[in-house]
Amino acid sequence: MSSALIVIDVQNDFCPGGALAVPEGDQIVEGINALMDDFDTVVLTQDWHPEGHSSFASSHEGKTPYELIDMPYGPQVLWPDHCVQGSAGAELHADLDVARANVIIRKGTNPAIDSYSAFFENDQTTSTGLGGYLQALGVTEVTMVGLATDFCVQFSALDASRLGFKVNVREDLCRAIDLDGSLKAAQNAMDEAGISRL
Repeated sequence: MSSALIVIDVQNDFCPGGALAVPEGDQIVEGINALMDDFDTVVLTQDWHPEGHSSFASSHEGKTPYELIDMPYGPQVLWPDHCVQGSAGAELHADLDVARANVIIRKGTNPAIDSYSAFFENDQTTSTGLGGYLQALGVTEVTMVGLATDFCVQFSALDASRLGFKVNVREDLCRAIDLDGSLKAAQNAMDEAGISRL
């Protein structure tokens, strides 16, 4: 049985001082680094948006961050501009042990579709290639850590479960945005999917 650690979006813009800061987002880095040696495969994901991405509130006249709009693929939260390709905010946190990564998956690169999950864009059909990569390595179990629990971690965990992986979420090594109860909703969704919250 092969296992993989999937480190979700531990980037400057999601840490204190960043454009879309998750409270205490930087406090999980040391623990994530310590966990890496326990896994056969380490995957890092990186939000990597082009300028003017459709998920940015600034791309929609009269809209403000955290409003909800309908996109062709479903409801979309509008975010502050964040993790723009090549920007300092898009860089992985300086203390994250990137040398241990087997692969870095960049997501959210399509200007018309947001991508929370490490496995699929928000249309639920466009694959990042991560599922096939892990299956080719014989990975059967994945553990998720990173930012943010209620968005990219949750979506990644649910997709991994749908793809047949055994999924664990280390909540002590995640942090949440918690928009209007989104953390509790995410925890309920993961529980219903049989995901282990540790």
